[in-house]
Order: sequence, then structure tokens, then C-alpha cells
Amino acid sequence: MGAVLERAPRMLLLAVMIAWGTVGTRGDAAAGTQPAYATGAPPAHAAASADTATFAGGCFWCMEPPFEALPGVFSVTSGFSGGPEKNPTYEQVSAGLTGHRESIQVVYDAKKITYAKLLDVYWHNIDPTQDDGQFCDRGKQYRSAIFFRGVSQRRSAEESKRAIGASKRLKGPIVTPILPFTAFYPAEEYHQDYYKKNPEHYHAYRTGCGRDRRLREVWGAEAPVHL
Repeated sequence: MGAVLERAPRMLLLAVMIAWGTVGTRGDAAAGTQPAYATGAPPAHAAASADTATFAGGCFWCMEPPFEALPGVFSVTSGFSGGPEKNPTYEQVSAGLTGHRESIQVVYDAKKITYAKLLDVYWHNIDPTQDDGQFCDRGKQYRSAIFFRGVSQRRSAEESKRAIGASKRLKGPIVTPILPFTAFYPAEEYHQDYYKKNPEHYHAYRTGCGRDRRLREVWGAEAPVHL
């Protein structure tokens, strides 16, 4: 079974896990609510310097770890952004029915870490040249995107995109769009910190999807190291 899991795309892996009873189909969070993990509320003493960033980078399970490891980040929440559907479920988004992309919302202390640093981490954890999804996950719901809030974030995102393009590091055009933020909807509880709750399944998916292999192909020595 292990060999099968290593090759399985995420939807098949998740279906197997649900059949085994490893995860629920909805978790503890009701549609339309934001449980404690999703509020991203910073400590009271740091609230004045808190800011929020939203990124789509394919599988949100895989996008949480690199940001949660950063000093100055209060919270990272998996969810959905970019589409018109309100309070979508994972099943709706993964079926491509909502216009949303799998995304993460990062709440951070702007006095300790800059938005530019978050952008740098973001770029190096995706394939900016892939326009049909990310890695083995294909479909609009898995496409990458930067969702900016305000003029400052938009300017920073555009500058970072130009800088990467000018570096000639990538072997193809950058297709990741920079889009205005509209709304973010947290995913069900079982998706949050999935890599901590189900490390074996998470690593089986990550390996089977070829994510780290492709990141090394795209970024070379600049590729992140994931344990």
C-alpha cells in the first residue's frame, strides 16, 4: 500500500484516508464560521503591527510549513480565495466548481518580517512557470496567485515578480498572476496543519506529487529544503 500512496495524487490519497477513518469529511468547522485557528489574531501587544498576506500555491498542505517556520509569523491558515462562491467546502473547490484557488492566509508582525520576505519565500515554494495547476495537481483551483491588499502590497508583488524575471533564473515565463484580494474562507479543520497531524500521509503525498523534485529543477541551489 505504501508504494501506491507514494504515487497517488492527493484526491485519491484523501479518499483512501477518509475510507480508513483517518480524517473526517468536514472536520469540526461549520461552513461559514472561522474557528480559533483561522482568525489569525495576533497577541494584543503586537496587534498594531500585524498585517495579512494571502497566497495561492497549489496544495495548501504544502504551503503552510515554510511560512509557519518564519520568525514573526503569527499564523498560517489553509483555505480558499479568488472566487465568488461564499463559504465553499473543500469538495466544491477541489471539484473546480467555485472559481476559488487553494490558498493560505498568513498573519505576521510587520515589525519583525517584511512582506517582501514573505514574497521571496512564496516564489521559491512554487513553480511560477506552470499555468495548469501546481506540480501534480492540475486545474484552476490549484493555480498559483498572489492576492494583494492595497497599493503597497501590489507594488511589492510586482517588483518581486519583475526581479525574478530579470534574474533569468527561470526557464519559462512567469504565469503567476497578481490579483486584488476579495475574500478568504478557511478550509475545514482537518486541513489545518495537516503536515503535523498526518506526517506520514503528508510526506507520501508530497513525494508522490514530485513537489520537491520540481522545486529543485526550477530553483536549483535556491530551492527550499523541506524535512
